[in-house]
Amino acid sequence: MSSLSFNFAPDFRPLAARMRPRTIAEYIGQAHLLGEGQPLRKALEAGRAHSMMLWGPPGTGKTTLAELIAHYSNAHVERISAVTSGVKDIRAAIEQAKAVAESRGQRTLLFVDEVHRFNKSQQDAFLPFIEDGTVIFIGATTENPSFEINNALLSRARVYLIKRLSHDEIAHIVTQALSDTERGLGQRQFVMPTDVLTTLAQLCDGDARKALNLIELMSDMLADGGTFTTEMLIQVAGHQVAGFDKNGDQFYDLISAVHKSIRGSAPDAALYWFCRILEGGGDPLYVARRLLAIASEDVGNADPAAMTIALNAWDCFHRVGPAEGERAIAQAIVYLASAPKSNAVYTAFKAARELARDTGQVEVPHHLRNAPTQLMKDIGMGAGYRYAHDEANAYASGENYFPESLQAAQFYFPTERGFEKRIKDKLSQLAQLDQISENKRYE
Repeated sequence: MSSLSFNFAPDFRPLAARMRPRTIAEYIGQAHLLGEGQPLRKALEAGRAHSMMLWGPPGTGKTTLAELIAHYSNAHVERISAVTSGVKDIRAAIEQAKAVAESRGQRTLLFVDEVHRFNKSQQDAFLPFIEDGTVIFIGATTENPSFEINNALLSRARVYLIKRLSHDEIAHIVTQALSDTERGLGQRQFVMPTDVLTTLAQLCDGDARKALNLIELMSDMLADGGTFTTEMLIQVAGHQVAGFDKNGDQFYDLISAVHKSIRGSAPDAALYWFCRILEGGGDPLYVARRLLAIASEDVGNADPAAMTIALNAWDCFHRVGPAEGERAIAQAIVYLASAPKSNAVYTAFKAARELARDTGQVEVPHHLRNAPTQLMKDIGMGAGYRYAHDEANAYASGENYFPESLQAAQFYFPTERGFEKRIKDKLSQLAQLDQISENKRYE
């Protein structure tokens, strides 16, 4: 029996892997880093590399850039992922780097994906080997390095911001994959209508990997020469979650958008951002907790009921579950956004806290002290205190409740908005009574 032999090796890698750029010229996006004349591009073309942190959203080319840096630097590459690796893997990579340096005289580029997932001690394990030049360290992260990466590691690696790809850049990447006959789908001669390409670019929201994966899924549904359609795109995309990361910067951006929309009295926008959080798989109870803070910080005494409504929405969620509970939170959002606004309590509290911090050694006046024993009464504790309920209008006019050195302190300045106007009027009346009492004192 004669044996059969094949002179080709099929490439079973996903389209996104096959289309990974091999040179700077093929790399699309990040012109602020790799455009003509940019310092990083010049360093790469000169074969010089340094340790760095690549910070950006998924699918924007962080891993590809690391591969290019290794290629242009003629460096050996060791790859580890913080998702699946530990200190043992770090040590193994370092030992391999040392062996390569001894046997080949070649530097090693150590690429660490999702580096923010390493804890402090794991991140510290890289430091001596970055310091002594054993490795060129490149970490990729979707999280803000300022919060997730140790300062010691940050000080040894320059941070580069990898930006989300534009719609035009996504369209360019897709077009390139459809026309490339060597690594892409060019031999199958698919037709991509402009409207479908535009929808795809918008749907992928700057993620090139997602775009290429969707193209590959649609290609499996077509015969050679077939035409992509919007219906096919919807079919393979399914229910696309909004750009959202439960623990990352996008999460806090969305929460911030909810808060600022409520503060700005824009109920429709606040509802939209709340729904973006829900569609992204976010925790509605986190929003409920934030509503309590908003009720105090931004609505305040302009509508004291706001805090009760926010608290009731939170309680409702626990009692009836997500479906009705999310609607209760939405009701609270609309109420808070529509309510009159005042941050007078918020600013008063901050001012009082600051003064308390600066005057923490000032004694409580004797007339305000408690005197539970006869001895304390005998030495004057509580002496001269006026019980407000025994006074006219239940108000001890002219009484000072501050230490003598702080008699003129005022923190709370109620606004003219909502219920707080009534509070302002009441405090103005009491101030007039104080003035009358003060005048009588000097008559």
